[in-house]
Amino acid sequence: MREFLLKTEYVRPVCITKSRRPFEYRGCVLLRQNNKGIMHTSEKKEHRSLLSYRWLIFSTLAIGYALVYFHRVAPAMVAPELTKSFAIKGAALGALASAYFYPYALMQLPSGLLSDSLGPKKTVTIFTLIAALGAILFGLSPTFSAAILGRTMIGLGTAALFIPTLKILANWFEKERFAMVTGFLMAIGGIGWLSAATPLVFLTLWVGWRTSFIIMGCFSLVLAVLTYLIVKDRPSRILSPKNSQSEVSSLSFSGRKRLSLSMGVKIVLSDKKFWPLAIWFFCTGGILFGFGGLWAGPYLAQVYNLNITQTGNILMMIAVGMIVGSPLLGYLSEKVFRGRKPVLLMSSSVIIGIWVLLVFCTDGLSIPGLYVLFILFGIFASGIKAIGFTVAKELFPVQIAGTSTGIANIFPFAGAALFQPLIGLVLDHSGRLTTYPAQAYRLAFMGFLAAAILALISALFLRETFSYHFQSQTNQEGA
Repeated sequence: MREFLLKTEYVRPVCITKSRRPFEYRGCVLLRQNNKGIMHTSEKKEHRSLLSYRWLIFSTLAIGYALVYFHRVAPAMVAPELTKSFAIKGAALGALASAYFYPYALMQLPSGLLSDSLGPKKTVTIFTLIAALGAILFGLSPTFSAAILGRTMIGLGTAALFIPTLKILANWFEKERFAMVTGFLMAIGGIGWLSAATPLVFLTLWVGWRTSFIIMGCFSLVLAVLTYLIVKDRPSRILSPKNSQSEVSSLSFSGRKRLSLSMGVKIVLSDKKFWPLAIWFFCTGGILFGFGGLWAGPYLAQVYNLNITQTGNILMMIAVGMIVGSPLLGYLSEKVFRGRKPVLLMSSSVIIGIWVLLVFCTDGLSIPGLYVLFILFGIFASGIKAIGFTVAKELFPVQIAGTSTGIANIFPFAGAALFQPLIGLVLDHSGRLTTYPAQAYRLAFMGFLAAAILALISALFLRETFSYHFQSQTNQEGA
């Protein structure tokens, strides 16, 4: 990098970094200086404009990510209305809800390819439109088959939002701030989960579940237009002509050859240390979205006779736990345990405890106890996934970190796609049509308990990546 800059012209990053290397590229916009090393007034104004504009971009993309979580868990809140509207039983309800997860899981790797070929902004815009049309179709669906198609379109559309969003944010924010920005993005995803609880309840009571999804579809259409108008793939898209030539946006300074996608996939899938993490993701995702994304709502309503508002308030605690848990578990991993594996083992153990309690006290918990239980569930079943993705990134060289993360992201949604209809089948064995007794839920919860135990066993076989990652960073700083 130093040699490259010396061969061109003297530049300095307009962003502030803690690095002592004046020539180190940090993913920021690089602007020319005059001979005295002073940035012109016009360049300072442009710098401030860029700093403000990137938060506008972040806000637009974050709203889209909140919609991802809204659609992911909304069926838990409107499950009774869906069963009545389409006259379906538990297995069919599970199939309807899980129709979101099949295309979502399958699109994780293609979404990265589309982001590279079409560009991340166009990818987000197009797939937000697909999700919007799917939501409108879901709300208008006259038959169960049409509802399945609408739910599938929603899953397809939201599947290609997260990875392109990360790519855009990586172009706009410094390396040192990227983790913080990603944390903010995850927290706003939690707000999307919140909106699928009590707010969706009030909207459903006011206008009905069909109109609620039509409204969300129309909102997504507007968001797609705003994304196209506001979001830029990288800062060079709005730099003035004299400064656009001095931007360095996509250089590789590692000196290492880039690996093809097929080679990266082969490396990840053939590595034995990846599969304990994959199994952990599969089980944890199946538990989180199988219960929190669908069957928790019917369980609270049918076993505890809670009305829709009370159910929504308790389900909202999962989102609260996610918002609190993501930064909390990250802090424990980085500062307290200084390791990833202890936090994963702790979370898996807590989840086992939760399911032991739900199996043996299925209908014997107090309402305050349910609030606490659902907050813990949000922290240790949802908030923990950020640590899981960190492990997926750190297990492999930086050249295939994106590939390894994308492959890992397939497994939680594959678990959700399996668990939602499977639990419905178990509940149907009670002989009831739409309302199930506590004993039926107790039997179904044994499946979640088995998955939690398997997740803990898998975590025991995980490789600790914190010390290895820290050593790699140290070596890079000293290189």
